This record gives sequence, C-alpha cells and structure tokens, in this order.
Amino acid sequence: MKTLIDLITEQVTNAFTGQGYDAKYGKVTLSNRPDLCEYQCNGAMAAAKEYKCAPFMISDKIAQALAENELFESVESVKPGFINMKVSPAYLAKYVSDMKADEGRFGCDKAAHPKTIIVDYGGANVAKPLHVGHLRSAVIGESIKRIGKFMGHNMIGDVHLGDWGLQMGLIIVELKERKPDLVYYDESYTGEYPKEAPFTISELEDIYPTASKKSKEDEAFREAAMEATSQLQAGRRGYRALLAHILDVSVTDLKKNYDNLNVSFELWKGESDAQPYIPDMVQMMKDKGFAYMSEGALVVDVKEDTDTKEIPPCIILKSDGASLYSTTDLATIVMRMQDYNPDAIIYLTDQRQSMHFVQVFRCARKTGLVGPDVELTHIGFGTMNGKDGKPFKTRDGGVMRLEYLLDEINEEMLKKITENQKEKENLDISEEEAKQTAKTVALAAVKYGDLSNQASKDYCFDIERFTSFEGNTGPYILYTIVRIKSILKKYTAKNTLPDAPILGAHSASEKNLMLVLSRFNAMMENAYEEKAPHKICAYIYELANAFNGFYHETKILSEEDLKVQASYIGLLVLTKNILETCIDVLGFSAPDRM
Repeated sequence: MKTLIDLITEQVTNAFTGQGYDAKYGKVTLSNRPDLCEYQCNGAMAAAKEYKCAPFMISDKIAQALAENELFESVESVKPGFINMKVSPAYLAKYVSDMKADEGRFGCDKAAHPKTIIVDYGGANVAKPLHVGHLRSAVIGESIKRIGKFMGHNMIGDVHLGDWGLQMGLIIVELKERKPDLVYYDESYTGEYPKEAPFTISELEDIYPTASKKSKEDEAFREAAMEATSQLQAGRRGYRALLAHILDVSVTDLKKNYDNLNVSFELWKGESDAQPYIPDMVQMMKDKGFAYMSEGALVVDVKEDTDTKEIPPCIILKSDGASLYSTTDLATIVMRMQDYNPDAIIYLTDQRQSMHFVQVFRCARKTGLVGPDVELTHIGFGTMNGKDGKPFKTRDGGVMRLEYLLDEINEEMLKKITENQKEKENLDISEEEAKQTAKTVALAAVKYGDLSNQASKDYCFDIERFTSFEGNTGPYILYTIVRIKSILKKYTAKNTLPDAPILGAHSASEKNLMLVLSRFNAMMENAYEEKAPHKICAYIYELANAFNGFYHETKILSEEDLKVQASYIGLLVLTKNILETCIDVLGFSAPDRM
C-alpha cells in the first residue's frame, strides 16, 4: 500500500509535469505550519530560478491544476510561491479504512527483496552479571531487530559473548586455589568430566572480581592466570571443560536476565566460537600481502587517501602472538559469512568504540572477508547518565547490576499503581495482578525512556520522570492503550465489533487522529531505513496525544447515530492495533488495565 505522502506527491508531480515543469519540483512534505495546512510543496520556489519567472506564477498554476482533484479538500497558492494542501476527509477516511482492513500490516508493505541481517547487540561477559552498561545495547538492538522483522527481513540476533581472554584464565586459577582437588587440574586425567558444574552462578560471580583484584596486587597470580589462558587457548582438555561449565552456568543466568528485559537472541555465540577461524584468516592476510610486521605486531593498513584524521593500522596479532578484539571480530565476520552469508551486519556498542569498528570494517573489506555489497554498520550509542549528568552509578559509586535497577523501578511502579487504584477505589485487582502490571509498565518505562532518545546521544535516567503517567513516557503510552481497551470492552459488552467503513471526520480532532494514523507505514519505513527506534517513540507519542484529543472532545459510547458510532469504534480499533504493533517492535507490551 503506497504511503499517503507518496500518493500526494504523485498528484502534485503530475500537476508540475502537466504544466510543463520538471517532475523534481513536485516533492511534498508534511506541513511545518499545521495551523495553515496539512501538507506543503515548496517546489515552485526552486523552479522559478530555472524557468525565470516569479514563484507564485508557478504555484498558482499548480494549485489550479489540483483544484478538482478528489484527494484534496483544498489546495492554495500562497505568496511568494508556497503550495498548501489539505487532504479530503472522504479520501482520508477511505485510506484509513484500507489500513484497518490490512490487518497486521496496516498499509505497511513487507520488503520485496528480504535481506538476511545479523544484529550483534549483546556483548555480555560470561561469569559477570549484567550491569546498567548493558542496557542500551540490549534495548536498542532488540528493537532494531524487531523493526527489521516487521519489515519482512530475516533478522538474526547474536549475543556475542565475551568468553575468551584473560578473564577465563583468572577464573581458572582462582577456582584452583579454592578447589585444588578438582579433576580438571589433573593433566593425566583421560576420563569423562562431570556434567555438573563445580560452582554455582553466585560462586562464579564472586570468583571473577576476587581474581581480578588479586591479579592487580599479586604478579605471580597474574602470570599464572596468563599461563592458564594460554593453555586454555591451546586446547588443554580440563580447561576447555571448565570453560564449557562457565558458559553453561553463565548463559542460564544471562538468559533469565535478558528475559526480564524481553530481549532474546537467535544465536548464543561467543568470541571462543570464532577462534578456529583465526589461523586460516591470518595466513590468508599474510599470503596475499595485506598483513605485515610493525613493532613486533602483525597489522593491516586501513588508512585511505580521503581521510582527514589519522586512522591507525588494524592490529591482527600482538607481538606475543595473542589475538585482540579486532582479531576476534574479523574472525567472527568470517564465521558469519560462511554460516549465514548475510547481506548486512549491524553492531551495537558504546560510541567510544567507533574507531575500532572503522578499522575492523575497512580491514574486512580490504582483505576480502566481505564483498562490496555487504553492509557493515556500527550504531554507537551514548551514555546512560544519572540525574546529575554523570554516568549512572549506585549510591556508593559502583556500577549497578541491571537486575537491581529493574527491581527498583518495579517497586516504584507498583507503588504508583497501588496508589492509583486506591484513588479510584478500584480494589478488585489482586496483589498478584498488581505486581504483574507493575512489572509490565516498569519495563515500558525503562525501554521507552531509553529508546525515545536518539541512540547516539547521552541521556539522563530519571526514574521519577520515566515512571510518570503523564508526558512523553512509556506509562503514558500504555495508559492510552488501556483507555482504548476499556472503551472497546464496554462497547463489546452490548455489541459486536462492527465491520463498517470509517467515515469522513466529523471534527478537527478526529481528522487529526486519522492523519496521524495514515503516517504509520511511512514512519515504519523511515525507522527501518535509519535504524531509528526513537522515530517510532515520537510517532506513538503523537498518536497517543491525537487519540486523547479526540477522546476528550467526542462522545463515543453515547453517540446516537449508529453508523457514526461504528466509525468511531473502527478508529479506536485501528489506533489500538497500531499502538500495540509499535510497542511490540520497541520490545514491550500493554496490560489490560492499570
């Protein structure tokens, strides 16, 4: 289904060409003066230079040519040469009715040529709990994946675990000090290793920070950890078995925490999965002359003639032969190309890693790990700060665990919902339902609070503001959906939902609601193209406001004209469905009541 703005542009472009002007001047945009018109075209201003006449002479002709067009209620030429347009209420109603009939898609076409796109958005380290620093990559990445799926693409989310390197050696050595008799440390052991891990997640989460602290104070401990890391990477059986246990215990806990965020991954791959691809990749880079030795390290030059700043070489192997993040990321690209042959790979990390990805992407292209048609995109996000504008910390200055932050918001939300029920004297909600509702609304508060900001920008995590039922917040969006559900519930208690066309608007607020609804497909296409969940947030906030404006001015359930009432109900159903579709791609849902 064509977007409304494309349909309008078609008609305006035809008018330009019909009057002998170039089609390029027929571009239409949303009005920046909604008090004057709904859509506008400024093409006459630019065309005047080419055709050497006053702009209004062109705009007058275009307005006249469009005067009888059924799409428009009015087309005005305004000096010096603006073309102001309002959509016909009948045409708009037909367009919105067609959206409603297109159940599940609402006028948004699926991609004609679906792509396979891998989204790398986890980045959690094994043996460590998720902290607030993991929130943005998980929330933004999940939404980008869902937007792509809605648009018809094959989206593959990969958690890309940090499960390689010194942290593994530190755990192995610290565990040996605590449990020296474990069979994993006996190099002569040839039997099967136990299926049960020799530690719990709680023990594991204590082992790593203890070992990390020791390594900074005890040089012998650090050297032992480095040796254990080297032996693990060389394939020592007992250490590989311990790694498998660490992964199993950690992933089980990580899945639980990601589930609480309504975030899921199709792939649970780690850096360790890319290790087997490194030797052949490195050899290829050497054989083809891409890689050379520099100050003891193996590097690939990635600078380009057009660079305006220094781009350092991409280091493939350190002077001691050890791999780095760049090595692992390149090997992961090799693995992904072999296993999935994606059309695009998207990475979500802190924007401070942007130079790393410039180097990795250039190296991958230069060495032929990816073809010229494969898109490699890094979406760098800003910092989540506290109300003081500084990076979000616990009260004692530490990095807060993500589950503690979510618990804090759940409690705040439960308190607000409980107070709200008391004020309304609506005491028939059970304690269990109140808790579940609070959890649902709290997740919306967190996700919307993050996603409503442009990803690249820093933002302040303000629990009080995010959990408010008023303003541009997740709870406000959910409250609007719940309000619509309540009206529809009252209506269906006495009637069946009508399968009737939506009529032309009876008021300015109703037409405004229809206009906002009509922009859904164009918005979704734009949000996908720009990988921008914040555009969906801006849209649903505008839609919620448009609905509430209509609701406050319209007697819906007491409307006596049954055809008009059926039209109102159809609008409500469409509004609810589009709002729910949008929050689903943002990664949260709405309760039935609040």
